[in-house]
Amino acid sequence: MTTLNIIVRTIFLIDPDGKIRKIWPKVKVKGHAAEVLEALKEMTGN
Repeated sequence: MTTLNIIVRTIFLIDPDGKIRKIWPKVKVKGHAAEVLEALKEMTGN
């Protein structure tokens, strides 16, 4: 019997009102922080 350890990451960007503004399914760690930061900047206008 083979055991698979699979981790699937999903990231949610939630605004101050608790509304989900963006969802990233099946996230890969490399480079993702920059993607989230860019979306946050767009959301806040900074």
